[in-house]
Amino acid sequence: MAEDDQAPAATICSLCGREVDEPSPGEKATLEDEATFCSPGCRRVWETLEPDPSADLAVESGPPGPSSEARDEHLGPADPDGEAEESLEGVGSNVAYGGGPDDAAGDATAGANEAASGDVSETKAVAEADAETEADEQDDRPPIRTHLRVDGMHTATCEAYLESVATDLDGVLEAEASYVTESVRVDHDPATVSPADLRDALSITGYTAYLREDAGSQIQADQIGKSRRSREMSGVRKRRTDDMRQVRYVLGVVFGSFLLLPYVVMLYPSYMANMAPIGPLSSFQTIFTDGGIMFMRVYFVLTGIVLYVTGMPLLRGAYVSLKLRRPNTDLLAAMTIVGAYLYSSVAVFVTSPNVYFDLVLVVASAVMGAILYESMAKQRAMDRLTELTISQVDSARRYETDGSVTDVDVADLEAGDTVLVKQGERIPIDGVLAEGTCTVDEAIVTGESVPIAKDAGDEVVGGSIVTADAAVIEVDDRGSSSLDRLTETVWDLQTAVHGTQRRVDDLAGRLVRPLVGTTIAAGVVALVLGRGPGEATLWSLTVVLVGTPWLLGVATPLSIATNIEAALERGVVVFDETVFERLRAIDTIVFDKTGTLTRGEMTVLEAEAPVDLLSAAGALEQRASHPAADAIARTYGVGGSDSSDSDRGDDTATRPDGGAAGEHATANRVSDFESHGNAVEGTVGGSRVLVGHPDAFADRGWTLGEDIETRASEARGFGRLPVVIGRDGTAEGVIVVGDEPRPGWEETLSGLEARGIDVVVLTGDDPEATDAFEAHPAVSHAFAGVPPEGKVATVRHLRERGRVAMVGDGTNDAPALAEADLGISLGSGTDLASDASDLAIVEDDLASIETAFELAAAASKRVEQNERLAFSYNVLTIPAAAAGLLNPLVAILASVVGLGLLGGNSLRSLLE
Repeated sequence: MAEDDQAPAATICSLCGREVDEPSPGEKATLEDEATFCSPGCRRVWETLEPDPSADLAVESGPPGPSSEARDEHLGPADPDGEAEESLEGVGSNVAYGGGPDDAAGDATAGANEAASGDVSETKAVAEADAETEADEQDDRPPIRTHLRVDGMHTATCEAYLESVATDLDGVLEAEASYVTESVRVDHDPATVSPADLRDALSITGYTAYLREDAGSQIQADQIGKSRRSREMSGVRKRRTDDMRQVRYVLGVVFGSFLLLPYVVMLYPSYMANMAPIGPLSSFQTIFTDGGIMFMRVYFVLTGIVLYVTGMPLLRGAYVSLKLRRPNTDLLAAMTIVGAYLYSSVAVFVTSPNVYFDLVLVVASAVMGAILYESMAKQRAMDRLTELTISQVDSARRYETDGSVTDVDVADLEAGDTVLVKQGERIPIDGVLAEGTCTVDEAIVTGESVPIAKDAGDEVVGGSIVTADAAVIEVDDRGSSSLDRLTETVWDLQTAVHGTQRRVDDLAGRLVRPLVGTTIAAGVVALVLGRGPGEATLWSLTVVLVGTPWLLGVATPLSIATNIEAALERGVVVFDETVFERLRAIDTIVFDKTGTLTRGEMTVLEAEAPVDLLSAAGALEQRASHPAADAIARTYGVGGSDSSDSDRGDDTATRPDGGAAGEHATANRVSDFESHGNAVEGTVGGSRVLVGHPDAFADRGWTLGEDIETRASEARGFGRLPVVIGRDGTAEGVIVVGDEPRPGWEETLSGLEARGIDVVVLTGDDPEATDAFEAHPAVSHAFAGVPPEGKVATVRHLRERGRVAMVGDGTNDAPALAEADLGISLGSGTDLASDASDLAIVEDDLASIETAFELAAAASKRVEQNERLAFSYNVLTIPAAAAGLLNPLVAILASVVGLGLLGGNSLRSLLE
């Protein structure tokens, strides 16, 4: 194609990276000829936050891709002529991005030049070149991105291990894992390694990997009937409980308890007799005869079986830790377990009376019990959230060339196809309204609370709802819905989330090295003093028994589990163990407006009209499909709050402004109903009634008095929508509907300000809808008209200044929730919002946000206390060993004391 025929490069919003259409008033703005914006909201964010104009924000705002270093390494050297270009393409579970230029053409040219000596060789060379080119073209698929969930991850070491496993595979460019979200993101060459190959490769050493699409086969019975994408997102967000691991644990504990009985009945009294041979205890001194030693050799086998059944996940974690040379708490606990097992094994063969098989059983059971308790606490937190459909559509009605309509998968739609969407249905894919008019509710994607009238030629957003009339939509060349792109962004951002509570693992790393050194030194000293190899081994293992703070393996998961449970009791659902630590560091909190600071539902706020006309309006609006119509119908229609006898005892309805609403709505019967783009009309009680936008009255030649126009104009602002009602050609009143603020929003913002936290309000709604919030003294900035991509960019720029929490409830908030240092969703929000968040407020009570900050401070103190108490075992056993008094009884008593202290501290109320 000639250079002049190439399409001009798309203009990109400097803040959020969206393509900017042709300039239109208020939508495209330029700042000092350097920055271009898709909306006034993005422009205001840019001007307020003043980001670096030299930054490549358009690239940053998209889904994060592999690092430039990784791309350079795997895709070859950069093209010197600048002809090769990397790009992101497509959506879904795999995101493709282009690589370097194909070398096949060059090979073919070289082959042709070398074959100039003769026809035969030339023909052969060309044939070989053609075959090579064909093979290259077959395999020349661009690298793709695959997301997987991996069960069994619980430490940062798991992240590093799975990343190393993935990157060791041929064809993998880059891998990034997050134990917080139990997910792995892999960029790879599909011709070399397929997504299924990745899943199989990562299902290793006790881990189980799932592809995103696998979630559809993992659903529960209550998910049947929901959309595929709904099942996928709700299925993968819930942590899959390993039932077999719980069964193995219970069996191991029960069997281990039987093995402890001989210790309690015979061995512990014998150890007491050796320390103080008085009275009846003296009879136990001879327990370690040849028969007793032989009995303990049987314990060597039985304890090994219990350890395999119960402690295998713990030993696996220790193995991964050693393989990566990154010590963690799993390794500390495993050192005690293996040390005690080896000590006891040597002891029974050198006839030493001190055998610590009981310590093996207790430590393995205690640590694994704490890990399982943590897992179950997290699962209970997930189960508290209401599962809502994610609002993505799998099929569409496509017009065929003969005019018929066929149901097809959305994935089969192509640019230029025409689809039919009926009133009340969701638009399956982005496109353009091909004909007629309709009204669309885009709140789930854009955050705009008021439905928008669309005319032929207007763009429509996939995932939004057609609230009035039917829509005939021509599919554009984007080939996906905005909701799909929001979902993909959440997956990309989530996979980049890493746990921050690594203090205990770092502590483990500092302890393991000197502990190993001391262990070796003890054995060397024993040999120097003339001890035999068996006794020298016991000396070394004694250091492991008394010096390893294995209770850290209990303290950390126990603290996490009890903190999550305490938060759950107060209506705060915590999704991962790092939330409390991150919450304490927050210095800026961003609130979405619609559905977060407000209820997210239209209600009648006030009305001024004749009482019988209000009832007629309610009867008409019961036939309409529009949030404002629903509010009026609920209030004045049949069974509405102001028309039902059940709440009052008479037939007089009370309007929101205190007036009477007239006779019961059932007296109104509707005929000749018509639905217009911005109004509804019909005959009610013998009169022709019109309800809708003021413009609808002018369009139909109805009289709109100056007083009605003034009242409608004054009612606008703060997200309110005036609805004019009239009959027989004349407007007679105004009903004001709007999205009411949630109770206590002012106190919540003031409380956050008192904590020294900056408050920012962010919405896709009109500027007038944010006026009251912007006027609150706690709000430092309020940005309106910001699209979902702009919300992500705004949060990113705020993060350059500090730690940011984002509070939202809708699907359009999900990418911003995932981008923030901490995402907070309301329990009434969508699955995608919940999936992107770290913390959820179950009862939609904004005051619970302050409670979450209080819980974070208390939880941090508890974690620190438990970490100190974890050393109580060592405080007791080290002096006993130094005094020559260490035996299994002392070790088990020290374990019981340590576990008791940890349990008692963890079970205390987190908030007094």
